[in-house]
Amino acid sequence: MAEFILSAFGDEIDDDLDKQLSVLVSEGVRHLELRGAWGRNVLDLDAAQLKRAGAVLKTHGCALSAIGSPVGKSDIAQPREFEWERLDRAINAANALGTRLIRVFSYYIPKGEAATYRNEVLERMALLTERAAATGMTLVHENERAIYGDLPERCRDILVKVSSPNLRAAFDPANFVVDKIQPMVVAWPLLAEFTTHIHVKDAVFADGSIRPAGEGDGDVPGLLRALVERDYHGFLTLEPHLKMAGQYGGLSGEDGMRTAIRALRKLIEQLPQDQVVTR
Repeated sequence: MAEFILSAFGDEIDDDLDKQLSVLVSEGVRHLELRGAWGRNVLDLDAAQLKRAGAVLKTHGCALSAIGSPVGKSDIAQPREFEWERLDRAINAANALGTRLIRVFSYYIPKGEAATYRNEVLERMALLTERAAATGMTLVHENERAIYGDLPERCRDILVKVSSPNLRAAFDPANFVVDKIQPMVVAWPLLAEFTTHIHVKDAVFADGSIRPAGEGDGDVPGLLRALVERDYHGFLTLEPHLKMAGQYGGLSGEDGMRTAIRALRKLIEQLPQDQVVTR
């Protein structure tokens, strides 16, 4: 039986962590992918703020699904050490808040020059993975526009060449749609075996606009069926971007997040209920 654990990027609701969790809990979501709180990126939270975040999570009876870090969302021209230091901060936050998962990316590269930078990207991703593995962390690589791992073939290239259980895929169907790729026809067959984390949003091919799950061209119903078939046990993390989708984050507001959660639950309810449990 598959197990879907619902989570969300709470900073799409509000900067205040208490408000984020109040809304999520009221919708039956008790996991958070922490990208930001109190107006600061998760990597910029100091020890006192991380302690405060842990206390707020405990008060609401919540836990983290992952650290929604921006590691790897930087120009390939940056020195390698730039992301090593940021990963160390992500690991510190993960340890402080009780998760072993850290979301990462695979570097912005000049347009049309993927082949030129391939070896450098692969070496950097391997080094980041080794650094994470040494601390018991697993990195989940998100497909994202304009990074090396934007196309499914290049996502697979990273995962195959690094070849580590500490580097897995965070599959985002909407991000593939924005790049005019059919997620379940083209991307899923290449990435299914590596996918241990899901980001839930939808989009339309016509203009790349973001929609609630099931209302775009991302075939989220097909993804959910495929996850059930693979006996998936893991997170479905809502990243709705219903009001704004930016390079380093998005915004949905309270109403948008509620809409997104309810759209996903509606799709899950259409699955054979003897084959999946949701929590």
